[in-house]
Amino acid sequence: MPDQAAPATQAKGAVFSMSLCVALLIASEFMPASLLTPMAEGLNATEGQTGQAISISGIFAVLASLTVTTVAGEVNRKWVLISMTALMLVSLVLIAAAPNFAWLIVARALLGISIGGFWALATSVIMRLVVPDAVPRALSVMYTGQAISAALAAPIGSWLGSVIGWRGVFWVLVPLVLFDLVWQLLVLPSLPARGRQTFGNLFALLRRPYFAKGLVALTLIYGSAFSMFTYLRPFLEQVTGANIAQLSSLFLVMGLAGFAGTWAAGRLVPRYGTALMVSPPLIMGAVTAGLLIFGANVWIVAALLAVWGAMNTAVSIIWFGWMSRNVDDAAEAAGSLMVAVIQASILLGALIGGILLDWYGITATFLSSILLAGIAVGLVRSGKHLMRR
Repeated sequence: MPDQAAPATQAKGAVFSMSLCVALLIASEFMPASLLTPMAEGLNATEGQTGQAISISGIFAVLASLTVTTVAGEVNRKWVLISMTALMLVSLVLIAAAPNFAWLIVARALLGISIGGFWALATSVIMRLVVPDAVPRALSVMYTGQAISAALAAPIGSWLGSVIGWRGVFWVLVPLVLFDLVWQLLVLPSLPARGRQTFGNLFALLRRPYFAKGLVALTLIYGSAFSMFTYLRPFLEQVTGANIAQLSSLFLVMGLAGFAGTWAAGRLVPRYGTALMVSPPLIMGAVTAGLLIFGANVWIVAALLAVWGAMNTAVSIIWFGWMSRNVDDAAEAAGSLMVAVIQASILLGALIGGILLDWYGITATFLSSILLAGIAVGLVRSGKHLMRR
């Protein structure tokens, strides 16, 4: 239930400040995907190694998501969220100033802590800010930040990288994060901890069969998505033959489609949430297969990426909506586990994809994405067996 101390207008401001934070987190975490080639050259690393820098943030995001509620103890959740935003600010400064690959790894580790800590609490905080019936809509507002970042971060990052260099792109993010930090200080209501979380709470949730199966499916879905997305730029360069202008346009098409996915999911999930659970791996896997078949045709590639972009923003609303309906009695613990498996799957997807790219080429990387999506479809099916009875 929403906290009684948070007026409706303050709750709206808090949700929008979290939406901006989501946009900045997404941009910070996945910006290397649109700057992969110049970053690799600037840090004297291979494209596969630079892509795996995303894996480093994933490792620490997993650890942070599993421990943040326990380590934070009775600390007011408002200050935990603000601390995570401040840590993102420090990380971006370090990334922009990185003199070598090792420095980048350290900065990405700090970013991972910020990502894991914020996401572990985000859904449970949303559930406290608004009434239960409004949770899917509030989640769609928060994930609009993801759509904005998906629409603008990659194309703008790719274009700005060619103008001011990849370091300049990360410097541009710094004042935006500082603004959001101040905004959160002003609008987030007090969110006292609701009891002390322990690792026992996490293990208790894993003993619920429907939730454990859902986590496995979620791991496969995100692993499939990011083994493709992390290495999309090399595919577009090598297979599609896209230049800088075309790369920016393709990323923009994919990102703009995310707004449609966010809007649709926010309205459809309350009524058709269970039926929609299988759509992300089914559609995104099919798109990846289509890219392998029609990758040389830039117009078909643009259409396919638009479909992928719409589903990419919808998947979080679909699955965190599933969590809010089925694990509302242990929201913080469930959020921690959900974020942990998502970050672990991003880690594995980027790691495996990078190895396949360096050793066997981009086709092998995309085939691994299709395989993971296919297994996820078989596991989710109608979604009814993943619901609480």
